[in-house]
Amino acid sequence: MSNVLILNSGLNGAQSNSNKLTSLYENMRKTHHLDDNYTVRDLNEQALPHLSQQEMGAWMTAPEDRTPEQQTLARISDELINEIKAHDTIVIGMPMYNMGIPSTFKAYIDRIARAGVTFTYTENGPEGLVKNKRVIVLAARGGQYQGTPFDTQTSYIKNIFGLIGITDVEFVYAEGLNMGEQVAEQAWQTASEQLTATFN
Repeated sequence: MSNVLILNSGLNGAQSNSNKLTSLYENMRKTHHLDDNYTVRDLNEQALPHLSQQEMGAWMTAPEDRTPEQQTLARISDELINEIKAHDTIVIGMPMYNMGIPSTFKAYIDRIARAGVTFTYTENGPEGLVKNKRVIVLAARGGQYQGTPFDTQTSYIKNIFGLIGITDVEFVYAEGLNMGEQVAEQAWQTASEQLTATFN
């Protein structure tokens, strides 16, 4: 039995292609792993604000010295980090907006990548403190960018999760979804086949 965390970041709810991918993943996985537990977090609905100096300052204040306001601010990051630690597999629905990741996802990353909590600095460079996790990124894109210089997402996601100690990161791409019905249909078929391979 595994604990699976699904993170959605598409703006259009159930109509978002990346959210459709995570729903497809969950439904397909349930036929292979009957006893798994699922947690779904919609980052767009949560609408985390941009990271502020006040929130970062709360992290850097010893818990026993925090004001009530700082306790509330620190709790946001603490809960997100504890959630990752409680799950074995993290599945990310990832749309591409303006050649990058959604700003909602960046706001999330800014709260889980914390020096001294999820990674630490050593004489040999940063060392991740979150171990033995698997990340599966379900990338939905209107165009075709995989393997080109325009794909800024893949390297960023691998690097940022590697920073906190998660090196088992794989991608399933559904590309060309806005390039005509035939291309989109083939993209969904290819993605479905790739999803099946992740259950092995």
